Amino acid sequence: MKPIADIPAEFKNTAAIFIALGDEHRQRILLAFEKGEKLNIMQIVSTTTLSRTAVTHHIKVLHHAGVLSSEKIGKEVFFWINTEAIAEALKRVLHYIETET
Repeated sequence: MKPIADIPAEFKNTAAIFIALGDEHRQRILLAFEKGEKLNIMQIVSTTTLSRTAVTHHIKVLHHAGVLSSEKIGKEVFFWINTEAIAEALKRVLHYIETET
């Protein structure tokens, strides 16, 4: 077994994505989105039993990790799943596992 001094480049930003995806409330929030759908905070809140404050917290975690993207349209901020970021993180980890083991 070799010691690991540095996190491999393939894992950059991957930890934040996995942390964001590791929470059941955040998983439920993501499941509220239909393919290609954009939702605002109130629409997301209506799909869960969480308070608006709790949903806002989870949205921030998902957004900061790159799992959600956003756009302000008028007074509303709309969010959607950044499938490319999630897929790329999974591909990097899979590639690392396939080539290093």
